[in-house]
Amino acid sequence: MQIAWLFPGQGSQFVGMGKELVASSAAAREVFERADRALGEPLSKLVFEGPEEELTLTANAQPAIVTTSIAILAALREAHPDLPSPRFAAGHSLGEYSALVACGALTLEDAVRVVRARGRAMQEAVPPGKGAMAAVMGMDSSALESLCRRVSEGDEGASEPAVVSCANFNAPGQVVIAGDAAAVARVSELAAADKGKAIPLKVSAPFHCALMAPAARALESVLASVEVGAMRFPVVANVDARPNADPSRVKDLLVRQVDGAVRWEQAVRLMHLEGITHALEIGPGKVLAGLGKRIAKELKVLSVNDAATIASAKEFLTASGEAAA
Repeated sequence: MQIAWLFPGQGSQFVGMGKELVASSAAAREVFERADRALGEPLSKLVFEGPEEELTLTANAQPAIVTTSIAILAALREAHPDLPSPRFAAGHSLGEYSALVACGALTLEDAVRVVRARGRAMQEAVPPGKGAMAAVMGMDSSALESLCRRVSEGDEGASEPAVVSCANFNAPGQVVIAGDAAAVARVSELAAADKGKAIPLKVSAPFHCALMAPAARALESVLASVEVGAMRFPVVANVDARPNADPSRVKDLLVRQVDGAVRWEQAVRLMHLEGITHALEIGPGKVLAGLGKRIAKELKVLSVNDAATIASAKEFLTASGEAAA
């Protein structure tokens, strides 16, 4: 039986992530040192010591999470030299970059520089206060998509057409919407009237919607000078929930991801249908393990983020039928 590797996205960051591993793993320490050199600043100091408000800035959180995730993977490989490659890898939004580093398509250095620019472009694409995001719980995704279309076309009391759409299909009954603040508020009201529950998200910009088009164009320019290497295993892309092993498609998929929806539920379902029964969540937090249980109850996910969970990976992989050193 083969496994999948899953990498978390923005929002999973916290001050001190990876610090324990750097103290005990030379491989993890080297990853942080490489990221510091690539960015020309002590990213590791910010990750380990904060302050939190600076770490959570989009332009800092994105390289910090990628670096921490790859450091955890390096420590995992160091502890288990015969760690088998996964059948698939996938990352939630930003996590797709970690997956691409893991499979060899991107170097760590290129990835942290690109996501630093990506974070800045996403932050600057929409003036503060103009956009918003909300998590809608307990509502069918197709019904929510229809509601977003009606509001965006001005059919639900809006004074003029506005941007609002489904941004993250995270799990059954959990979809994030994004767009103009007033339109997101209107969809949230209508969802509540339809027995849904909308929870406003504390984000700095409305990600993964049409308002991010300027950021997509900026990212396209940044990626133009990046070389994409051969992929050792497929990465399931966010925008189409399909596995990709073609390096020539990587840049286009990443550009489309910025203003396109994250189809995480569909991606996990695809992997499960392809025979994946076990997965490692490699990176800070346990969000993807929780989503995985909601998407496919039979899917077993081990969140690997410290020395203890790295040590338990051998038993987990053995249970899945994979041999680990």
